[in-house]
Amino acid sequence: MLTGLKSLVRKATSIFASPKAQTYPIIIPRSDHSLSRQNLSPNAVKVLYRLNKAGFDAYLVGGCIRDHLIGVDAKDFDVVTNATPEEIHDLFSNSRLIGRRFRLVHVTFGREIIEVSTFRAPSAQEDSASKPQESLKGKDSARSAHGIVLRDNVYGSIEEDAERRDFTFNALYYNVQDFSIHDYCGGLEDIANKKIRIIGDARQRYQEDPVRMLRAIRFAGKLGFDIDEETAAPIKEMAHLLDHIPPARLFEEVLKLLGSGNGIKTFHLLRQYGLFKYLFPDTEALLVSGWKRDDINPEAFILQGLENTDKRLQAGKTTAPYFLYAVMLWPSVVLRHEEFQSQGMPTTPALHQAASMVLDNQVASTAIPRRFSTPMREIWDMQFRLPKRYGKRAFVLLDHPRFRAAFDFLLIRELSGTELGGLGAWWESFQFANENEQRELIKSIDLRANDKEGPKKRRPRRRKKSNAPQRETPEE
Repeated sequence: MLTGLKSLVRKATSIFASPKAQTYPIIIPRSDHSLSRQNLSPNAVKVLYRLNKAGFDAYLVGGCIRDHLIGVDAKDFDVVTNATPEEIHDLFSNSRLIGRRFRLVHVTFGREIIEVSTFRAPSAQEDSASKPQESLKGKDSARSAHGIVLRDNVYGSIEEDAERRDFTFNALYYNVQDFSIHDYCGGLEDIANKKIRIIGDARQRYQEDPVRMLRAIRFAGKLGFDIDEETAAPIKEMAHLLDHIPPARLFEEVLKLLGSGNGIKTFHLLRQYGLFKYLFPDTEALLVSGWKRDDINPEAFILQGLENTDKRLQAGKTTAPYFLYAVMLWPSVVLRHEEFQSQGMPTTPALHQAASMVLDNQVASTAIPRRFSTPMREIWDMQFRLPKRYGKRAFVLLDHPRFRAAFDFLLIRELSGTELGGLGAWWESFQFANENEQRELIKSIDLRANDKEGPKKRRPRRRKKSNAPQRETPEE
């Protein structure tokens, strides 16, 4: 796919003319590219045609075009137009206005959502930089004290919109009226060269939105592209700006970063560029310290968990967000658990206290909704319950709603080097055995060797004191 793309770019740019000499936009006619309506979401095409019919300009933009040219199946189809959000909303009865930071419209078709945005222009703050006396009152844009864009709903032309996008390969537009592709910032050349290049001054663009640094890493991991030198240069120095991003937004970014099927490569890139510690501070501190134990090597465990997750996603399977977070935070839970036990706390209360401390520390960086933190606690708790298989306990554990996730987690521990005495293989057999075979498996284990506590002995029942008056003994 990229070989054909290089040929396409050569035709369009006259053998890669320099960016200064090149005139943009480069318009690639339908005859010179392979993107057709058959490669697009039918619902996205419906949105484009309806906007055009109502007299508005409308284009597909960004990732769906980039992914097709690279040879990746596109999943998200975003539309951009010169219609305002209110005009879009009025045109589609199956739509809703969302967002305050960036005003958008979601047009829903069953489970598919087509995101429609209005051409954006430079923010009011940028426009007024050379005119400090100009009032910003009534202009729908705002920035924090650190220069981060808090709200940016200043609308403009398609040319201005292209300049406001993050990376060059995301400033590609598809016009459904003549089926041409418009390249405004040299994105076609960067795709051909497998380069991630930010539009404009990297420092300024990262200050506007520090999440762009994470997006650069995500694209590098997902696409296998190299980050352009000027784009990469300020990342380590400006990584601290992630501290000013809402934890809820960073939670979603982590899922995109590590849950895209390229988790291992992305993990290494995040650490290489100094970004990982702003997403998982406790985990990074533990990895840097070199702490490990006979039953856990933190880095080996995390990498094994990411490898398993990558394989699942690449095979077209799904993975739960809580499982990914449970893997990333488990080494910290083990460390805290050890500390609380050394203070004399019993095993189970020490685990609960350790889990609470780790989660409390983590939500300050990336917010974890309760619907995810509760299953995480259950997976961790099950790691201490799965060795206890005597009596009816094995049957009770097998029926637990979190058993399968806990079992997969157990296998990751074993694959990363934790010696559990064949516990994973035993549970693998137990799951698929019939009832008689299950009872034999339970009998076959050495209870005292596999469970230090063993079955609890029954306490002798106390005799109740009788309420009847005691008979007096006769005096001698």
